[in-house]
Amino acid sequence: MVLGVAQDAGYPQAGSRQEFKLIEEGLRAKQYAVSLCLVDPQHNKRYLFEATPDFREQLEMADKVSKPTQYPFDGIFLTHAHIGHYTGLMHLGREVMGTRTIPVYAMPKMTAFLQENGPWSQLISLENIALKPLSDSTAISLSNSISVMPFTVPHRDEYSETVGYQIKVSRKSLVFIPDIDKWNRWDVDIREVVKAHDYILIDASFYKDGELKGRDMSLIPHPFTTESMELFKNLSDADKAKVYFIHANHTNPILDVNSREYKEVIQAGFHVAKQGQIFRF
Repeated sequence: MVLGVAQDAGYPQAGSRQEFKLIEEGLRAKQYAVSLCLVDPQHNKRYLFEATPDFREQLEMADKVSKPTQYPFDGIFLTHAHIGHYTGLMHLGREVMGTRTIPVYAMPKMTAFLQENGPWSQLISLENIALKPLSDSTAISLSNSISVMPFTVPHRDEYSETVGYQIKVSRKSLVFIPDIDKWNRWDVDIREVVKAHDYILIDASFYKDGELKGRDMSLIPHPFTTESMELFKNLSDADKAKVYFIHANHTNPILDVNSREYKEVIQAGFHVAKQGQIFRF
């Protein structure tokens, strides 16, 4: 289940009064920071991918459709140490839920970041969370039919490495890459990744160059949505239909289903991930 589709700061973004006004007028909808919930109804388990600033609302979304064995989640998988991807862990602490040993899966540098910096280190010392180590390109089994594999991707790694995830359920698979630098900086051909999996949820922070007025966008090297569509233009229709754009900045017009840019994505054979959307395996 898709719990959020926006970049770290969500939509509306702080200080963007016009965006708040559009929501008040019913012209736009609030969008939470990017997050997924993997639900295993056979074993009454569920797993969160990304602990975002919108954790509270996203937990309520998950509660409406699923039940865990260990509340609130049987495990939380983190991609990296940027604010929209891990700060929701604060809700597990003594000031809020006061949870007990919730498994938090993280790569080595991400693990060290949590251990060495407060207030996250307090979550560990009070045993609100229990850190579970991950290794690059090494899958872990969540059940006899579900596995999760992290893989490193190039990104701004000031505090930790950055990973995407491959989620396999029986014979189907989903790839989740919410944050990455330009595709040519990765030593993997993303087109081959698309061909090899059933669903691909990828970084679409910005639609095209010039979107952030007055800022040098080469310093924020996410792949533009237009660049990804151009790269994928020779894929088969079936492969294009696997692609779902996610992690859109508040400036990205694909967040508005009535925009010309949103329609361009759909007409080109791709999808824009929707909050609340469910992929069934």
